[in-house]
Order: sequence, then structure tokens, then C-alpha cells
Amino acid sequence: MLSESSAVTVRASLPAVGAAIGEITERFYARLFAAHPELLQNLFNRANQAAGTQRQALAGSIAAFAARLLDHPDQRPDAMLGRIAHKHASLGVAPEQYDVVHEHLFAAIVEVLGEAVTPEVAAAWDEVYWLMANALIAIEKRLYEESGEPGLRPWEVVERIVETADVVTFRVRPVDGGAAVRGFRAGQYVSVGVTLPDGARQIRQYSLSGAPGESVRQFSVKRVPGGPDGTTPDGEVSHHLHARVREGDVLELSEPYGDLVIEDSDDRPLLLASAGIGVTPMVAMLAALAADGHEAPVTVLHGDRSPADHALRADHDTYTAKLPDAAVHLFYERDAEPGTRTGLVDLTGIEVTPGTRAYLCGPLPFMRAVRTQLIDKGVAPADIHYEVFGPDLWLAAA
Repeated sequence: MLSESSAVTVRASLPAVGAAIGEITERFYARLFAAHPELLQNLFNRANQAAGTQRQALAGSIAAFAARLLDHPDQRPDAMLGRIAHKHASLGVAPEQYDVVHEHLFAAIVEVLGEAVTPEVAAAWDEVYWLMANALIAIEKRLYEESGEPGLRPWEVVERIVETADVVTFRVRPVDGGAAVRGFRAGQYVSVGVTLPDGARQIRQYSLSGAPGESVRQFSVKRVPGGPDGTTPDGEVSHHLHARVREGDVLELSEPYGDLVIEDSDDRPLLLASAGIGVTPMVAMLAALAADGHEAPVTVLHGDRSPADHALRADHDTYTAKLPDAAVHLFYERDAEPGTRTGLVDLTGIEVTPGTRAYLCGPLPFMRAVRTQLIDKGVAPADIHYEVFGPDLWLAAA
């Protein structure tokens, strides 16, 4: 809980901090990487740094956390914190790294705001930071205790499946064949680490796209537009995986993390909406629902450029067909087949059962549009859950 005196100061200074938060986070990352270049080389996503999306996400999370403290002083925003903590845990973030962030973030605040950062303002925002940081440290500690030691371990590629022209599925097992493969919850992801030609160790998160009970893990990678082999940061890891990784090669994987999961024994009507590579967690969810004998209605929506671009479509169809009460609606921008629709995903004319819980994954404009339509159809905002691939810019735009 934020102290009363700090709450007054934060409320008064929030407009100034909020207006400058973009410049503050830019200065912060510049300072951080100047002092610790190994973090950019081996931990942070270089593509997101080059595009500025990580700065936007950090700015959005700080502003949103501060606003929530002021609006709901007795409630910790666990949903927002949990999403960040899962990502941090998949990267192996350690408690001492929050001290490093604090040092460079507050130096950036002073650089940008200057004399406006009085001792009272500094103390109030210090309190905000450590409320957020200590909450994240506690959640991450629990996640590590549940999943085992933090960090990545070696996994061997046992199968490589070309799904579409731009999507490849990798099936992997631990290099230590005797090591148990922990279970995961449908919808979760793993961090995958690779060493690129320039020596950088870059890490990306990919949703697990196989059935949760399998003895191997499976994740699917869409080749992101950009220069291959590290010539530009955009898509450097996906290009590397597509071009260089084959059966017998070894990758580094984290344990599964992520909070976009179907609640255990959830017997409510469900709606799973995806677009493009956002299909990956939905296929895992459908596999789990089929295995668990889910009997309530399930509405499946998916949008793609064309049927040929629809990755994992066979699995999508197979698992959906095993459900006793499922409706499927497919949308393609071109080459739509009989029984599918042309254009973007549109809920017009689609019945949404009262009490539905919805899960969304895909590009941000897609999820915003679907969320708006679901609310218009009577779905409670609290029952709409989403996963953003990459920095969570939904908060930054809020």
C-alpha cells in the first residue's frame, strides 16, 4: 500500500512524470546498456530495443501501476504484475537485477525532470518503484519454486515440421534423456535461447503448441520479416531458427510460463479467438479441452491471410472435432474456401453464449476489435483474457 504522504506527491507529479515517461525510459535504457552492454547482447530483445517497443511497454507499465495505486490503494494489480513476472521468470531475472534497474531508472528521471525532482518527489516515486519491484520479486520467487531452478537448459530438436511457408514447428526433448519433462498448462510459453552468428545470445518466447501431456515439447515459430542472420535485429532469431536449426541441434529452453491459461475444471462456455501465429496457444488449449472431456460450448474463431497461411490447421480441426459442442468460424483475407468467410474476423451473426469466458491471441488491432465486439455482445470485460506476443503495448496505449 502506498503511504498517504507519497500518494499525495505521486498524484501531483504523475502528469509531469507521465508526460516525460517516454523520454525517461529511453534515457534509462541508454544508461543501462552503457553500464551493462552484456544485457543487450545476451538478455534483452535487440529488435524490441531498436523499434522502441520495449520502452513503450515499460513506460506503460510504470504509469499504469502508479495510477492503479492511486485509484485502488488497497489492491495490488496482480493481473498486470503476474503477466510481467511470468515473462521475467522465463528469462531468469534475479532479485539483484532490480537494484541495477533502480539505479539507472532514477538517474534517468533526474536527468529528464531536473529540479522538479525534489526530495519529496524522489522519495514518493522510490516507494512506487519498490512496491512494484518487491511484488514482482515475490511472484517470481513463487514461480521459480513451482517450476524449478530459473534459467535455460539444453534441449535437442527431435523433429522439425514445416507447417507453412513462414511457420516451422520444433519438437524437442531434454539433452539429459533421463530428465523428466515437466507438465505445463495449455496456453503457456517457453523462452528459447540461441547464439547468433555475431556471438549474441538472444532469447525469445514461443507458445507451446502441442498437447500438454506429451513426453516432448513442441513450439511453432513464424519467420518475422527482417534481415536474416542478424543483418538487422528484426526477425533475427526466427530467421536463425528457420535457416539453421535442424534435427539433432541443441537449443536452450526455459520451463513453461505464462498466465493465459484455462482455469482447471472450468466448465463455462469458452471462446478461443486467434489470428495468424496467435493460433499456437489456442491449439494447445483445444488439445487440453478435448483430453479433459470439456462438454460446455466452445466457439473457435481464427483469421489468417489465406488457408495456405493457416499454421497448425490440421491440429486446429482435429482437436475441435473431438469436442461435443464446438462451433468453428474461419476468416481468410483471400482464397476463402466453402464454409469459411472472406475478410477479417467479425463476430456479426455469431452467437456468443451467455457466461462465456474468452481467450484472445494475435496482433493488437485484432484483439482490440474482438474484445470490443465481445463486450457489445454482453461478455464481461473481466472474462476476456489475452496474450501479446512481444512487449505488452496494450498497457502503453491505455
